[in-house]
Amino acid sequence: MENGMYCIAGKRIAVQSMYPSVHRYCADYRIADDGNAPDLSVQVTQADIDFERERSARENRVEGRAPIAFPDDYLEELAVYRQIAEQMPSFDTVLMHGSVIAADGEAFLFTAKSGTGKSTHTRLWREMLGERAVMVNDDKPLLHVGAEGVTAYGTPYNGKHRLGCNMSAPLKGICILTRAAENRIVRISAKEAYPMLLQQIYRPQNAAQMQKTLLLIDRLAAEVPFYRLGCNMDPEAAEVAYHGMKGD
Repeated sequence: MENGMYCIAGKRIAVQSMYPSVHRYCADYRIADDGNAPDLSVQVTQADIDFERERSARENRVEGRAPIAFPDDYLEELAVYRQIAEQMPSFDTVLMHGSVIAADGEAFLFTAKSGTGKSTHTRLWREMLGERAVMVNDDKPLLHVGAEGVTAYGTPYNGKHRLGCNMSAPLKGICILTRAAENRIVRISAKEAYPMLLQQIYRPQNAAQMQKTLLLIDRLAAEVPFYRLGCNMDPEAAEVAYHGMKGD
């Protein structure tokens, strides 16, 4: 077994794994083990790895894709993050599928169904803003809902292109992306955004943690403005989204 201590979303997490690759994957978040009790612990078993394999096979069948024989060490990386996501609602934190970019120190999250162009859109922001824009996380950020507002955190699980960093920023807007011939952004209500929120936020298997997650979604919806962006992925799409979400 391999052991490591990590700080993710401000929490000290002890990870015990069967393979060393998960520790390489999370290296940017590793901290010294000072002997104090962690905020949460993760211990992966072969049953957890088998669960991830079965889940992947089921998703491929639903999507009509050919099965992929993922190695156990890769599946263990998924199992580790699933255990983290299962426990994070206890700390007022949820995992949300999306791409988060920080512009001038403020975070904006873009979410949509897979293949809509979240990563492409945040790339346009980086091209437009240069050094003023920093990728927080391109796939699975963590969102902490606190008394001071909502904070977006980078995590090791930042997508196939590994775009992101170990940082946090106040979340100032969530935007649902759709494909459209012309670029147009509109403010939408929390009620309109709720179905996408429920779909894109990780839903714990534990009933008590799921209940906490639903309460956190309600609090998130009350704290952060929501937008819908129809975009054609031209560079102008980034300008429309940036000015619309910044309130310019």
